Amino acid sequence: MSDFKAYQKYAYSDYFKTELPIEWNEKRLSYISAYDKNSFVDGPFGSDLKSDDYKDSGIPLIQLNNIRDGKHILQNYKFITEKKRVELSRHVALPNDIVIAKMAEPVARSAIVSDQYPEYVIVADCVKLSPDLSLINLSFLNWAINSDLVKRNAELVSSGTTRIRVSLGELKKLKIPYPSLIEQKLIANFLDFETAQIDTLIEKQQTLIQLLKEKRQAVISHAVTKGLNPDAPMKDSGVEWLGEVPEHWEVTKAKYISDIFIPQRNKPELNAIEGCPWVTMEDMKSQYINEVHRYVKSEAMKESGSKVLKAGAVIASCVGNFGVTSINRVDVIINQQLQAFQPKRIKPEYLQAIVALSKSYFELIGTAATLIYVNREGFENLPVIVPTTQEQEAISEFINIKSKQFDLLVSKAEQAIQLMQERRTALISAAVTGKIDVRGWVAPLTNN
Repeated sequence: MSDFKAYQKYAYSDYFKTELPIEWNEKRLSYISAYDKNSFVDGPFGSDLKSDDYKDSGIPLIQLNNIRDGKHILQNYKFITEKKRVELSRHVALPNDIVIAKMAEPVARSAIVSDQYPEYVIVADCVKLSPDLSLINLSFLNWAINSDLVKRNAELVSSGTTRIRVSLGELKKLKIPYPSLIEQKLIANFLDFETAQIDTLIEKQQTLIQLLKEKRQAVISHAVTKGLNPDAPMKDSGVEWLGEVPEHWEVTKAKYISDIFIPQRNKPELNAIEGCPWVTMEDMKSQYINEVHRYVKSEAMKESGSKVLKAGAVIASCVGNFGVTSINRVDVIINQQLQAFQPKRIKPEYLQAIVALSKSYFELIGTAATLIYVNREGFENLPVIVPTTQEQEAISEFINIKSKQFDLLVSKAEQAIQLMQERRTALISAAVTGKIDVRGWVAPLTNN
C-alpha cells in the first residue's frame, strides 16, 4: 500500500495482533448495537420455522446464501406469510440492519440489509444486528466485519470441524477497530470507491474469460465440422447441428465407428490402495485421465457386474453434464454416470472433439426424471462425421495447439483476477486498521 501515507503514531493491539493508530479504540459489536432488546438476535429455532412454512410470496427470508462478499444477495428467496412473520417478530430485519452468517464459508461474513423489501425475517443460522448510527457508520461497520482481521478472530472462537459455526454470544464479544465517526465515514467512502474500481476490473477479466472460452469452442467446432481446408467442396450432412461438411467426409453413426460401453448400475466396493482405477465425473477435468485415487479390486468388480475399460476410450457423461469428455490413458472402471465410446476406425482425440460438441443432441434425445439420461441407443445413434485418417490427425493436432493457446490466455486472466482479489482484501484490511491514512483522500473523479 505504498501509494498511501500512514498515521504518525501507532499502538500495538493484543486483541488484533497488529498495530492501530494510537487515537483509535476497539469496540465490541454489542457496544455499537442499538439500545433495544431485539437489536442483536439470531434466527428462530428450527422448530419455529420449518420448510412447510415456506411460500412463493410474502415476507422474504434472509438465509446464508443471501449473504456473500459483503452484500445482501437478492436471489433464491423463500417467503413466509404475514401471520408467520408476526410469530417471528423478534427476528425481523429491516433495511440498513446488518445480517451476519453464523456458519462458514466464511464464518461471520456480513451484509447491509437491502431496501428492496420493507422487512425480512432471518433464519436460524443468521444474526440480525441493528446498529446505533450515532456510534458507528453503517458502511464502515460492514467493511470492518468482513475484513480478514475480524474474520480471523471470529474463526478462533468458532466451533465445529467440517463446517465451523460461531455463536451469538461470541459475535456480541467480537471486536472491531473503532476510529472516530468522521474517520469511519472517510474510510467507508474510500473503500466503496476503491473496491468498486477493482470489482469493475475483475468483472472485465471474467467477461474476457467467458469470451475466450466461447471463441475456443467456436474454433474447435469449425475445425471438427468443416476441416482445415477452407477451399474444400462441401455437402449437407443431413444433421441440423452439423450443417455442411467437406464433401469427401463420411457421415455415419457412433455405433459403426466404435463400440459403446455402458456399465451396470451396481456400484462396486471401493478400495483406496490397490486394484483397477475407479473413474467418476470428478476425474473428468482434462483431456486425458492418467491416474485416479480410488480403486476397485477384481473380486468386487465381478460381483458388481462391472468390467475393465481398456485405455484409449472416449469417456463421457450419460446423466447431465453432456459435452464433458476425457480419454483414459490407463485401464479403468467407470461409474454409473458415465459411458464410453471404444473407437474402431476413428482417432480417439477426434471422436472426443465430436462428442464434446454434441451436447445439444444428447439434451434433445435424453429422457428426464430428476436428471436427463441418455440410454445405449442414444449413444449408438450419435451422428459422427469421419474425415480421412490424415485429416483426423491434423485436426486433432490443430485443436491441441489452439486449446493450449486459449488455456494460456484464460490462465493469465485468472491470475489477474487472483491478484486483484488479493489487493482488494489487503486494501480493506489496511484501511480498517489504519495502516493507511485516508483522511486527505478525495475520489479521483471528484478531484478532477
